[in-house]
Amino acid sequence: MQYGPTFRRRANGIARAAILGGPLFVVAISAALFAWARSDYWTRTEEPLAQPVPFSHQHHVAGLGIDCRYCHTSVEESAFAGMPATETCMTCHSQVWKDAPILEPVRSSFQSGKSLRWTRVYGLPDYVYFDHSIHVNKGIGCASCHGRIDQMPITAQAQPLYMRWCLDCHRHPENNLRPTNEVFNLAYQYPENQAELGKSLAVRHHIQQEGLTDCYTCHR
Repeated sequence: MQYGPTFRRRANGIARAAILGGPLFVVAISAALFAWARSDYWTRTEEPLAQPVPFSHQHHVAGLGIDCRYCHTSVEESAFAGMPATETCMTCHSQVWKDAPILEPVRSSFQSGKSLRWTRVYGLPDYVYFDHSIHVNKGIGCASCHGRIDQMPITAQAQPLYMRWCLDCHRHPENNLRPTNEVFNLAYQYPENQAELGKSLAVRHHIQQEGLTDCYTCHR
């Protein structure tokens, strides 16, 4: 009894394609996932988030000239910048727009004593330690991380907050340092001699660059 070939001749071509195409397929999928994980869709960069009250930094900061520290009172002293209590909002809004429907959640919060539940815009994993006060007091401006928040009608995340983004600054802090009296100036422009100025500011503020990239600096 004669038997025909177990596999057709085209099976050789299929096998070769699988051997060559399999690794390429894995590489392509890996590259696609890598790009997706760093896309604005995943990081939600520049995506305004819904809030209980559509608070506009553009109106309050650029329009009215309110300083960051008026609402974020602990930014110079604490790891957390602080969120304003409803009483802070009502300092003005008990007189201005006091009956506006859009501010009803603020009035309800004030009357009930229950804080507004704001949607967090910037969030870090529990294993990442970030201290606002050390950055502010060493000459890192608000806009370095938060962007031109004074131009945002609704607050959005300005930076992806990847570790490599933080490390770029920690490796070369002189590129982002500014005089401490300019930290809260959101329109500050770095001068042409920033590299030279930044190095002098690093010395003045006792910034030890060799320790800035130690794992323990951010992971505690």
